[in-house]
Amino acid sequence: MAAHVLPHRTRQPQNRPRTTLDEHLPVDHRLSRVYRIGAGVMGAFLLAFGILGLIDKIGFFNTHGATVIGLNTNGALSVLSICVGALLLFGMFKGGNFASTLNMVLGILFIASGFINLALLDTSFNPFAFKIQNVLFSFVVGLLLMFFGMYGRVSSTLPHDNPYWKARHPQEAEDEARAARARGSAVSTGAHEGGGGA
Repeated sequence: MAAHVLPHRTRQPQNRPRTTLDEHLPVDHRLSRVYRIGAGVMGAFLLAFGILGLIDKIGFFNTHGATVIGLNTNGALSVLSICVGALLLFGMFKGGNFASTLNMVLGILFIASGFINLALLDTSFNPFAFKIQNVLFSFVVGLLLMFFGMYGRVSSTLPHDNPYWKARHPQEAEDEARAARARGSAVSTGAHEGGGGA
């Protein structure tokens, strides 16, 4: 009687959930404090800048504008600054991944705004009354917001206790946690044995 050989079944790899940059981060984590500080400082400055600009009662799309805190502004830029400042302050209160992502996105937008308005400086179309100091300010704020947003999150050399590293390397994180528990049990067992033999 011929023996029937069952076909070898290859084990299908289990689908791992895709990791994104929005993994859970405890709101009281030290990284969250960095994101909150960055959003809060920039948000407060922009809010103050926008309010002072509106107090001066500058025309909404006045291309000449007026100087506030060393920067040129008009009504449109003042309102926009208040909106962005309020959004950053909301990010400061929210904290966690929301504040980090908000800082990064707004940082990119500030840098893009710097380049766009740099191209519009010597043209008749300058809706936000930008001058060179505004362009430089946009670049500086954009870089600072990106730094605060990316801090401890996007580096390729994150420490292994970093929550983003753990989220992106679940198997390695689990192995390290298991090894740490095993070391802890060995130390605890040794301490009990030493105490019993005394």
